[in-house]
Amino acid sequence: MPTASGPCAWKAEDARRDRSWIQRLTPEEVEGFRAALGHARKKNKPLLEMEQRDFPLPDASRRALERAVRTTQNRWGMCLVQGFPTDEWNEAEMRLAYWGMGLYMGVARPQNRASEVINDVRDAGGSYKVKGGRGYNTSAGLDFHQDSCDVVALLCRRTAKSGGTSKVVSSIAVRDRIRELRPDLLPVLQDAGWFHSFQNTQDPAQPPFYRCPIFGAGDHPFCARTNRKNIVAAQADFPEVPRLTAQQQEALDLLDSIMPTDEYCYSMELERGDMQLLNSFVTLHSRTPFEDHAEADAKRHLMRLWMSIPTSQPLPPQWAEYWGDVRAGAVRGGVRGTAITPEFLAYEERQAEVMKMLFTPWKPVIDQKEMKRILAAQEEGVL
Repeated sequence: MPTASGPCAWKAEDARRDRSWIQRLTPEEVEGFRAALGHARKKNKPLLEMEQRDFPLPDASRRALERAVRTTQNRWGMCLVQGFPTDEWNEAEMRLAYWGMGLYMGVARPQNRASEVINDVRDAGGSYKVKGGRGYNTSAGLDFHQDSCDVVALLCRRTAKSGGTSKVVSSIAVRDRIRELRPDLLPVLQDAGWFHSFQNTQDPAQPPFYRCPIFGAGDHPFCARTNRKNIVAAQADFPEVPRLTAQQQEALDLLDSIMPTDEYCYSMELERGDMQLLNSFVTLHSRTPFEDHAEADAKRHLMRLWMSIPTSQPLPPQWAEYWGDVRAGAVRGGVRGTAITPEFLAYEERQAEVMKMLFTPWKPVIDQKEMKRILAAQEEGVL
C-alpha cells in the first residue's frame, strides 16, 4: 500500500479500495470559483495577460487546487477533483475559468504545433496512428503514454455517448513487475538510446526526434516516459534513426503485456465537472475509443492544461534533451511548436516568479546540427 512519503507503486485494486486520491469540492469552494469567474469576465483580459488578481480565488478555493496538485506528488501520483460547476459555463466561460485555476497551480506549457496553452480534447476529425498524429483531437483509443509536463490536468465539460474511459497505471508498479519477470530488460529501458518522434511539434531549431530513456536510472526519484506510437513513428519516418534492437522490441512488448491488464490498469469514467490530474513521471494513461453524440454541443469535450509545478521532482540528466530543465521545481516540458509569441514568453517568466519556480529562457539542448553530428558519430562507432 502506498505511503504518504512520495509516489509509490500501486495496483488497480489498491486504487479501488483506498479513495483518498479523490476530492469533492465543498459548496464554499465551488462558490469561490463562480465568483472568480464573474470577476474575470468583467476584466475581459487576454488569457496570457491574466494574473491571479484577475481571477481572485478565496482561500478555500485556492487551497482546494493546491491540495489537488500536492496529491499528485504523493502516494498515487494522481488526483480526481469532483464538483466543478461546468454545467453552468459555456465553452468560453469554462476556458476562462480553467485558465484562471491554472494561475494558482503552476506554469502552463505549450502543447502542440500551434503552441496552444489550452487544448480542447474532443474529436475534431484527426487521425491517431499516422505521421504527425496526436490523440487529443480524435475518437481513437490511445496507447499508454504520459504527457509532456509535470502534471496534466483534464477538466470534463461533456461526456461521450459511450466509451472514452480513462485508464491509469502506476509506472512504478510496472517497473517493479518487469524487475520480477525480466530484470535483464531494465538496463535496456534505462538506456538513453530510445528515439521518439516529436510528431511535428518541435521548435524549428530542433531535430524532428529526440532521445529519452523509458525509465530513469541513478539516484534520482523514479521517472518513466513512453509512448510506443512515437517510438514506432521515429522508426518509420526517419531512416537516420538507429533501428530498434531485439531487446528493445522485447521491452516494448513486455510493457504492452503489463499495462492494460486488470491487475495494473485502473479505469475511471470522467463525469461532467471532474478534473483529473496526473503526475507524468509516475503514472501512464490511455483512453478507450468513444462514440459521440450527434448534437454539436453534446459531444465529448474536455479541456487540457500541461503544467510545470513548483514541487516537481528532479529528473536524470539524460532527460534534459526533451524536458529542457531537469532541476526540481523548474519551468520545463511542453512542446514549443512554431507559434511561440512574445505574450507567451512574458507570461511564463511572470508566472514562474509568482509561483517561485526556477526559470531559464528556453533554448534547444540539442539542435539539428548537433543531432546530425551525434548520429554520424554513432554510425562510426565513436559514441
